Amino acid sequence: MTHTTLLDDVRELIATRERDGVSGLAGRIGPAEWSELVPRLDSKELAVLIQWLPDAELPDLLAELDPTAAAAILRTLSRPVAADLLEAMDPDDATDVVEELPETEAEQILIQMEPAEAAEIRELLAFPPDSAGGLMTPAFVAVAPDLRADHAIAALRRVAEDAETVYYAYVIDAEEHLLGVLSLRNLVLARPETPVEALMVRDPIRIRAAADQETAAHLLTDHHLLAVPVVDDRDHLLGIITQDDVADILEAEATEDIERLGGSQPLEVPYLSASIPLLVRRRVVWLLLLFVAEAYTGTVLRAFDEIAKVLALSYFIPLLIGTGGNIGSQTTTTLVRAMGLGEVRLRDVGRVLGKEVVVGLILGAIMAVVAFARAELLGTGAQVAQVVALTIAAICVWSATVAAVLPLLLRRLRIDPAVVSAPLITTLVDGTGLVIYFTIAKRLLGL
Repeated sequence: MTHTTLLDDVRELIATRERDGVSGLAGRIGPAEWSELVPRLDSKELAVLIQWLPDAELPDLLAELDPTAAAAILRTLSRPVAADLLEAMDPDDATDVVEELPETEAEQILIQMEPAEAAEIRELLAFPPDSAGGLMTPAFVAVAPDLRADHAIAALRRVAEDAETVYYAYVIDAEEHLLGVLSLRNLVLARPETPVEALMVRDPIRIRAAADQETAAHLLTDHHLLAVPVVDDRDHLLGIITQDDVADILEAEATEDIERLGGSQPLEVPYLSASIPLLVRRRVVWLLLLFVAEAYTGTVLRAFDEIAKVLALSYFIPLLIGTGGNIGSQTTTTLVRAMGLGEVRLRDVGRVLGKEVVVGLILGAIMAVVAFARAELLGTGAQVAQVVALTIAAICVWSATVAAVLPLLLRRLRIDPAVVSAPLITTLVDGTGLVIYFTIAKRLLGL
């Protein structure tokens, strides 16, 4: 069943007051499907749906939703009900939602919660939202180094009753310093009386709580880990970050890069939740900057006003600058992605530049042949066709060069290289491409 069909069914059930139908539907679809439907409902439909959904479904639904949307739902509920829902969620998911609430409302809900569970959320709130500490969950298994393997397995089973998945047990000393990590597999295969100290992996990969959450996400994925421990500056174990925790971070990072590559600032909220003023604010600054930068192309045209004597040259201006922008966009997109994956760094600028110049030369040669044929078909004459062919080859090399160097340069200046968007590359190439075009034309045509 498609999301559109599900949405129509839910709306019909709400409109006809079929509460049992909603309950039956909840038995067939899960939180992930509900999270796709909920943002598309209007406020009245959403209020009814929240009342009718089984209580056991709501915590998972809130965890699947964007925290902003989940917080909006909590604000429609009574404080005790909202507190019960947060208690049923994993602490890290609940913290994400609480961060989106006004401070006074968040405090009123936390007061209604069980003290121990409210304390966990307060501890996580103390870390910046975009840090590893803000991403971690305090739900982990910690054991002493002299504990027997069978007792460690029992501890894992107890935690597994409240957690969806338990991957590792962490070995700590009396002062809660991280000593090592135990895999469930090693525990199960070991003799029951074996001390965990003999089974643990010493000095495991870890991350500081103050580290950026994107660093944590890449650490987890680059080393193919199921979870990574989070420690403070004194190496005290504070929590863990799992693959589920980083999935949303990597998605958000990719979304921000795509939005920046399109010449827009990240929305930071779901698109359907974004207001028109917010969309305008996120786009207008870039548009104004690009407009000002693009204005210099008029200056270039005016400086070469004698070129107007050869009308045929104007036929190819859109083709030439468009090709340059396309080459630059392709190069930038590929390079920014490689930088994001850690495949390319500033020290690689020489290799990157050399590779892209060669690629630009080959593409330029291919495009030059096509452009020459096109100019001849239009009957512009061999000289104009030659100008167009040489220009498009030069623009391909020039555009590839600019797009190869600029992202690395911006990274050096501590500017997000994703801002080297397709519109910006196009703007840079437009004016310089015209200079190249008209300079070649003056030389070959004797203007």
